[in-house]
Amino acid sequence: MKIVVIGAQWGDEGKGKIVDYLANEAQIIVRYAGGANAGHTIVIGGEQYALHLIPSGIFYPDKIAILGAGMVIDPKALFDEIKMLEDRGIETKGRVLISDRAHIVLPKYIQIDKERDAARKKPIGTTGRGIGITYSMKCDRDGIRIADLAWKEKMDELDQADLDFLAPYTDKLLEMSVDLGTYLMHRKNTQVLFEGAQGTLLDLDLGTYPYVSSGMSCAAGAAVGGCIGPRAIDKVLGVFKAYSTRVGNGPLPSEFDPTAEDELCRFVRETGREYGVTTGRPRRCGYLDLVSLRYACLSNSIDSLVMTHLDVYDTFEEIKACVAYNINGKIVETFPASVEDLNNAKPVLRTFPGWKKSLADALTYEEFPVAAMEYVEFIARYCETPVDIVSVGYDRKATIIRKSPWVL
Repeated sequence: MKIVVIGAQWGDEGKGKIVDYLANEAQIIVRYAGGANAGHTIVIGGEQYALHLIPSGIFYPDKIAILGAGMVIDPKALFDEIKMLEDRGIETKGRVLISDRAHIVLPKYIQIDKERDAARKKPIGTTGRGIGITYSMKCDRDGIRIADLAWKEKMDELDQADLDFLAPYTDKLLEMSVDLGTYLMHRKNTQVLFEGAQGTLLDLDLGTYPYVSSGMSCAAGAAVGGCIGPRAIDKVLGVFKAYSTRVGNGPLPSEFDPTAEDELCRFVRETGREYGVTTGRPRRCGYLDLVSLRYACLSNSIDSLVMTHLDVYDTFEEIKACVAYNINGKIVETFPASVEDLNNAKPVLRTFPGWKKSLADALTYEEFPVAAMEYVEFIARYCETPVDIVSVGYDRKATIIRKSPWVL
């Protein structure tokens, strides 16, 4: 069985925790897009780990973690991450593999990335990790793939600085490389979990262009970056938070008003730890945007939703969610492509009663307060997609499974 886990908002939805939880029943976990611009936080028994490149399932000792063909990989960042894991007692040898079709991030791409964004009249707000430049080089057919490290003629095209940078990593990268399509074909009866990076609204084609990432963070990206056909995918899970956040520039229609709702924003940001894992930047926060969430469900054929951070609302008297946009006096219930329309959009809010009770002690969904269940059920009806998993904390055990995704 093959399951895809994607972000259904602007990234930072808690995909890392969910992949880590679901990986218990998988044998192979494939990260299919993005690079070190992603940040997945995993908490196991109170211990916190930050991953940027390696799939979240690495914490199970019997799992294989693979960096897919759609990824762009900074060798230094990768081996620094491997060392961090090894230093903390996580054995990685023979368990971290790389698609030989994945592209390599060179140091000069990082510098170009920073300079290019700074020179824009309206900066996108990239992480400055060279991700966009590497994808650009890939599209220009001037990139370097893992497989190319063994191609002398191609390597001769690089300047000495690039060769010097790659020298300590070349043999190790080639040793870890696999033909991913063939590898998975020979394991067709294996449980495989495909892990996305960023989120639907940062996808190059589906997102709020140009304020997007350069990779395919949508569900379709799993077929390309995971080297499988789209019909091989059995289920798509979309992860979303009980509210909305975004890092960097670009539209966020349901963003809290910085003047009238500054205290609300501070509470959500601090309680939800809304700071970028990769950059440390504070995330912009807002009400749950159901218009964009429904769009994510439709554009990715999401089979079921995974809700995280619901416990952030435990102390609230009431909760609000965005159910439509008011754009220049017109009520809009679909997610527009126009950034200008999104920038002009005012959220149409619906109010829900709070539950004023901690969700942390609930072992089943049925133990939730009625108000919490009503909030979850409204989201499912609005998006016409069931909410099958609810996370109420950072630790693995703070995960409520209403229906296992591993059951067809």
